[in-house]
Amino acid sequence: MRVLALDIGDARIGVAVSDPGARVASPVAVLPAPEVLGNAKPWKRLLEDWEPELLLCGLPRTMAGEEGPQAQKIRAQAEAVAKAAGLPLQFADERLSSAEAKRSLRESGLSEKEMRGKVDMIAASIFLQAWLDEVSRA
Repeated sequence: MRVLALDIGDARIGVAVSDPGARVASPVAVLPAPEVLGNAKPWKRLLEDWEPELLLCGLPRTMAGEEGPQAQKIRAQAEAVAKAAGLPLQFADERLSSAEAKRSLRESGLSEKEMRGKVDMIAASIFLQAWLDEVSRA
Protein backbone atom coordinates (compact mmCIF):
# COMPACT_ATOMS: atom_id res chain seq x y z
CA MET A 1 0.00 0.00 0.00
CA ARG A 2 1.51 3.30 -1.11
CA VAL A 3 0.97 6.19 1.33
CA LEU A 4 1.28 9.85 0.37
CA ALA A 5 2.06 12.24 3.23
CA LEU A 6 1.35 15.96 3.33
CA ASP A 7 2.92 18.57 5.59
CA ILE A 8 0.36 21.34 5.14
CA GLY A 9 1.56 24.88 5.68
CA ASP A 10 0.10 28.29 4.88
CA ALA A 11 2.32 28.89 1.83
CA ARG A 12 3.71 25.46 0.92
CA ILE A 13 2.82 21.81 1.26
CA GLY A 14 5.56 19.23 1.59
CA VAL A 15 4.89 15.86 -0.03
CA ALA A 16 6.47 12.51 0.76
CA VAL A 17 5.60 9.01 -0.38
CA SER A 18 6.15 5.46 0.81
CA ASP A 19 7.31 2.57 -1.31
CA PRO A 20 4.52 0.17 -2.42
CA GLY A 21 5.30 -2.09 0.56
CA ALA A 22 4.76 0.83 2.98
CA ARG A 23 8.18 0.40 4.58
CA VAL A 24 10.29 3.36 3.45
CA ALA A 25 9.38 7.06 3.20
CA SER A 26 10.94 9.37 0.61
CA PRO A 27 10.56 13.11 0.10
CA VAL A 28 8.92 13.97 -3.23
CA ALA A 29 8.15 17.67 -3.69
CA VAL A 30 7.07 20.95 -2.21
CA LEU A 31 4.04 22.48 -3.91
CA PRO A 32 2.42 25.87 -3.38
CA ALA A 33 -0.46 25.37 -0.94
CA PRO A 34 -3.08 26.85 -3.33
CA GLU A 35 -2.20 24.18 -5.96
CA VAL A 36 -2.88 21.30 -3.60
CA LEU A 37 -5.84 22.89 -1.84
CA GLY A 38 -7.34 23.92 -5.21
CA ASN A 39 -6.80 20.46 -6.78
CA ALA A 40 -4.66 22.04 -9.54
CA LYS A 41 -2.92 20.16 -12.37
CA PRO A 42 0.53 19.77 -10.69
CA TRP A 43 -1.15 18.14 -7.67
CA LYS A 44 -3.33 15.90 -9.85
CA ARG A 45 -0.25 14.85 -11.85
CA LEU A 46 1.55 13.94 -8.63
CA LEU A 47 -1.42 11.77 -7.61
CA GLU A 48 -1.44 10.09 -11.03
CA ASP A 49 2.31 9.47 -10.93
CA TRP A 50 2.37 7.92 -7.45
CA GLU A 51 -1.11 6.31 -7.27
CA PRO A 52 -1.39 6.44 -3.47
CA GLU A 53 -3.97 4.36 -1.63
CA LEU A 54 -3.95 6.50 1.53
CA LEU A 55 -3.35 10.14 2.37
CA LEU A 56 -1.51 10.85 5.64
CA CYS A 57 -1.48 14.42 6.91
CA GLY A 58 0.67 15.81 9.66
CA LEU A 59 -1.32 17.26 12.52
CA PRO A 60 0.29 19.92 14.70
CA ARG A 61 0.22 18.98 18.36
CA THR A 62 1.51 20.74 21.44
CA MET A 63 4.44 19.26 23.34
CA ALA A 64 1.83 17.85 25.76
CA GLY A 65 0.35 15.87 22.86
CA GLU A 66 -2.82 17.91 22.49
CA GLU A 67 -3.97 19.32 19.18
CA GLY A 68 -2.35 22.67 18.55
CA PRO A 69 -4.18 25.84 17.57
CA GLN A 70 -3.73 25.17 13.85
CA ALA A 71 -4.97 21.59 14.07
CA GLN A 72 -8.62 22.38 13.22
CA LYS A 73 -7.57 24.36 10.15
CA ILE A 74 -5.24 21.58 9.00
CA ARG A 75 -7.95 18.95 9.61
CA ALA A 76 -10.43 20.84 7.42
CA GLN A 77 -7.89 21.39 4.64
CA ALA A 78 -6.74 17.76 4.74
CA GLU A 79 -10.32 16.48 4.60
CA ALA A 80 -11.02 18.66 1.55
CA VAL A 81 -7.85 17.47 -0.23
CA ALA A 82 -8.59 13.81 0.56
CA LYS A 83 -12.19 14.14 -0.62
CA ALA A 84 -11.14 15.79 -3.90
CA ALA A 85 -8.52 13.05 -4.43
CA GLY A 86 -10.95 10.28 -3.49
CA LEU A 87 -8.53 8.90 -0.90
CA PRO A 88 -8.96 7.71 2.68
CA LEU A 89 -7.32 10.04 5.19
CA GLN A 90 -5.38 9.49 8.38
CA PHE A 91 -3.43 11.88 10.56
CA ALA A 92 0.03 11.61 12.10
CA ASP A 93 1.71 13.55 14.88
CA GLU A 94 4.08 15.98 13.20
CA ARG A 95 5.61 17.35 16.40
CA LEU A 96 9.22 18.41 15.87
CA SER A 97 9.33 17.07 12.28
CA SER A 98 10.20 20.50 10.83
CA ALA A 99 12.88 21.10 13.45
CA GLU A 100 14.35 17.66 12.74
CA ALA A 101 14.22 18.35 8.98
CA LYS A 102 16.06 21.67 9.43
CA ARG A 103 18.69 20.02 11.62
CA SER A 104 19.23 17.29 9.04
CA LEU A 105 19.54 19.77 6.16
CA ARG A 106 21.87 21.99 8.18
CA GLU A 107 24.08 18.96 8.93
CA SER A 108 24.27 18.24 5.20
CA GLY A 109 25.69 21.74 4.71
CA LEU A 110 22.71 23.66 3.36
CA SER A 111 22.19 27.33 4.19
CA GLU A 112 18.87 28.71 5.47
CA LYS A 113 18.12 29.99 1.97
CA GLU A 114 18.90 26.61 0.35
CA MET A 115 16.74 24.83 2.94
CA ARG A 116 13.65 26.92 2.32
CA GLY A 117 12.18 24.77 -0.46
CA LYS A 118 13.15 21.45 1.09
CA VAL A 119 12.15 21.54 4.76
CA ASP A 120 8.47 20.77 4.19
CA MET A 121 9.02 17.62 2.10
CA ILE A 122 11.74 16.37 4.47
CA ALA A 123 9.39 16.97 7.44
CA ALA A 124 6.64 15.03 5.61
CA SER A 125 9.03 12.12 5.04
CA ILE A 126 10.06 12.16 8.72
CA PHE A 127 6.53 11.86 10.11
CA LEU A 128 5.57 9.41 7.34
CA GLN A 129 8.51 7.16 8.28
CA ALA A 130 7.57 7.33 11.98
CA TRP A 131 3.97 6.41 11.07
CA LEU A 132 5.09 3.53 8.81
CA ASP A 133 7.34 2.18 11.58
CA GLU A 134 4.49 2.39 14.11
CA VAL A 135 2.05 0.60 11.78
CA SER A 136 4.54 -2.19 11.03
CA ARG A 137 5.12 -2.77 14.78
CA ALA A 138 1.37 -2.97 15.48
